[in-house]
Amino acid sequence: MKIYFSGSIRGGRQDAKLYNQLIEEIKKYGDVLTEHVGSSEISEEPSDQEIHDQDMAWLNEADILIGEVTTPSHGVGYEIGRAVELNKKVFCLYRQQKNKSVSAMINGSPSIECYEYSTIKEAQSLIKQIFSRV
Repeated sequence: MKIYFSGSIRGGRQDAKLYNQLIEEIKKYGDVLTEHVGSSEISEEPSDQEIHDQDMAWLNEADILIGEVTTPSHGVGYEIGRAVELNKKVFCLYRQQKNKSVSAMINGSPSIECYEYSTIKEAQSLIKQIFSRV
């Protein structure tokens, strides 16, 4: 199975370590095409066009998208919207945060399954549940 992991890059890297932990769990179930999202160092070398084109190629290749949507990101929202348009299975994980809510466009979509978690253990359990059904 080919998996597209989506998480905030330019919108904030405070969750890079968490993304890496999630990616390590997801790798148990298939090939993560976007493993770099969990890296603490993101290259700024490719142009925006090159990033877009590569990400869209990976998204087209992927069987499913798993997004961590706690940190709002235009790019993550775009990727999720495109995945829905491509009829990919889409699953989003998020942590509840004071004075912040997940976008209603994500959480309210019948094409997207969203799951709230508090700890990495809970997220890992949710990932296991997701892959037991796909």
